[in-house]
Amino acid sequence: MKLTLNALATALLISTSASALAASTVDLTVKGIITPNACTPSLSGAGMVDYGKISAKDLNLTTVTPLPTATLQLSISCEGSTLFALKGSDNRAGSNTSGSYGLGLINGTQKLGSYDVVLMNAVADSVAVTVLESMDNGTTWFESGDAVLTPSSLGAFGNQSAGIWSPVPIQQMTTDMLVYGRIARADSLDLSDEHPIDGSATFEVKYL
Repeated sequence: MKLTLNALATALLISTSASALAASTVDLTVKGIITPNACTPSLSGAGMVDYGKISAKDLNLTTVTPLPTATLQLSISCEGSTLFALKGSDNRAGSNTSGSYGLGLINGTQKLGSYDVVLMNAVADSVAVTVLESMDNGTTWFESGDAVLTPSSLGAFGNQSAGIWSPVPIQQMTTDMLVYGRIARADSLDLSDEHPIDGSATFEVKYL
């Protein structure tokens, strides 16, 4: 590392000596916004979906096995009207499939299954709102046709009645969170022992 730094310093010295017109300053810009309002998310049932024990004999051999749809309620309460989005992070990312959340690994390599998170029936400040999605970290937004909140996107809410397809400030919001799980085809898994269904995701309020 020292050799690299010394070589860089020498090259810089030669460069600046060679041209009196070379710039000798560089700007650093540090930006951000401190918002006066904070938002607190919460999930019904302590955010737990428990499928209990599933017999390996009940799994489809050559196709995925759908799990019963689970419905939780997501509530977000802000101290004042606030522009925000939701960001999902998969805590089992090594076991997921594209656009979904993972259910853990068997023997460290076999993907047990995956699940999707869908937001439905969203109401913000007593008004029905539409789920929006952004694939570029909030630069542009579009109506999320299937209302899926993926680990690679942001989710937010627009005013359905006003036709606003960008996030609107919200103080109180509730929405159903549907979890659609599936177990991978049985012939791709070692099912000789018990294995836990081990999905875990974190959902963060991001201020816009």
